[in-house]
Amino acid sequence: MKKSIFILDDTEDIREVITHILTDENYEVQGFATVEEFKKGILFAQPDLIILDVMLPDGNGIDVCDELKDNRRTQHIPVLMMSANDYYSNAKQRCETEDFINKPFDVNDFIARVNDHLL
Repeated sequence: MKKSIFILDDTEDIREVITHILTDENYEVQGFATVEEFKKGILFAQPDLIILDVMLPDGNGIDVCDELKDNRRTQHIPVLMMSANDYYSNAKQRCETEDFINKPFDVNDFIARVNDHLL
């Protein structure tokens, strides 16, 4: 059975690139552009990994991460945070994220980090 990954990133190009990369790695991927869409999606399915952008149009990825880690139903799911802003590279200390990835990212490094949390 394929492992599933949810991506929350408001930039369509980023979601498409990540979806393509991870689909090629044999993961099932579902993308969301807003926190609202993501929260609806996670009510109906539990992914094996979540990738969150920090800056979102209707919220903050750090707050979303905190909510996920405070919820018994989702606290076990690994969360990877992403941002193009180096200011947020300390997100790992600000919430219980398993990893932080700077944008732009190296594809091989990105795949390795995802695999580290799923394999």
